[in-house]
Amino acid sequence: MEQENERIVVGLDIGTTKVCAVVASINEQDKIHILGVGKAPSDGLNRGVVVNIDKTVNAIKKAVEQAQLASGIEVNSVNVGIAGDHIRSIRSKGVITINNKDKEITVKDVERLLEDCQRIMLPPDQQIIHVIPQEFVVDGQDGISDPVGMSGMRMEAEVHIITGLVSAAKNLYRCVERAGYQVADIILEPLASSYAVLDDEEKEAGVALVDIGGGTTDLAVFQDNTIRHTAVIAIAGKKVTDDIKVGLSVLDDQAEKLKHEYGESFVDLIEQDESITIPGIAGRPPKEITKSILAKIIQARMEEILEIVAIEIKRSGYSESLSAGIVITGGGSLIKNVCPLANEVLGMDAKIGRPLGLAGGLTDEVDSPIYATGVGLVLHALRTGETNEPLAGSHKEKSVEHVMSKITDRMKTWFKEL
Repeated sequence: MEQENERIVVGLDIGTTKVCAVVASINEQDKIHILGVGKAPSDGLNRGVVVNIDKTVNAIKKAVEQAQLASGIEVNSVNVGIAGDHIRSIRSKGVITINNKDKEITVKDVERLLEDCQRIMLPPDQQIIHVIPQEFVVDGQDGISDPVGMSGMRMEAEVHIITGLVSAAKNLYRCVERAGYQVADIILEPLASSYAVLDDEEKEAGVALVDIGGGTTDLAVFQDNTIRHTAVIAIAGKKVTDDIKVGLSVLDDQAEKLKHEYGESFVDLIEQDESITIPGIAGRPPKEITKSILAKIIQARMEEILEIVAIEIKRSGYSESLSAGIVITGGGSLIKNVCPLANEVLGMDAKIGRPLGLAGGLTDEVDSPIYATGVGLVLHALRTGETNEPLAGSHKEKSVEHVMSKITDRMKTWFKEL
């Protein structure tokens, strides 16, 4: 039952292999309680992008209905994650003059500056999803995180702009709408995951978050409490399963089971090279493989993923500044010994990231890397003030353009947090 002064927020992680719904309450002390969790298999997406509307709608319905049943809360609107290899990140700069009488910088000046930073040339099929301030410069003085109240005549800013395909966002929106819910906000998935699994010390020291999902591997690099680089890689857990399927001539379900029950990421760390019996297909006799053969297949693909991550981290310019190393989350992080492999490939400390900072409720149910994005979407809603209340006005008026036009509101929130 919803308590007085509590806000209800809902996160919806629409992934390539699964859809997760998380219903949570947030009280006046910003304590978060997980009220309901739902999960349903999904095969309506490919590499994070919707390719089958009906299958995706059905998976959304199943996951949300489970969360509703567990929580006793009727879900109206959801905060949706977006990923896919169409995601791009751009650095942009802007500059304005301070024209008020006493030359004091106001919040409106900052909004005006951040709007100026958005004046970039984009292909017609791309749309800005997030604009995240990096730093401000006032009259040549750099390294400023909060310029409001300062005096100056000229203010500059460097921002991190994240863009994505308009059609990808529209299809996500269409699926949620057809399932019977409204979109409160659309959030980049690695950004959402970072809220759930990274603490402030890691973000300050420098850390790379790697979310290995089913269809995509998402990367977010943080330094000085600010996101510095994002990337979405179109190779993830589904590719590992496909490799097992082809390499061992087994069915999809068998490959997935082998990965979860016997899979290891690092051949050299196998303690006992036991034999595994695989049932034969269509009455054929069973066959046996060793654990090390399975691990070699998995390790080859996991190394490829981590090598691409290494390239992206180097591209960010922060490869020498990540004192907190790397945090790996998502379903792919559950394959045994992924951290030692990451340590060897990337040359930095690695750990598994699980949702943090939850006060109560179904915390044990979401204590897994597979719920990092779902819980992160809830935490993002806490920052932006989105709730489970029905959106005002006609449902049809709430197009994806309306949802994505709230960038300025998000920037206000980011700015207040600086």
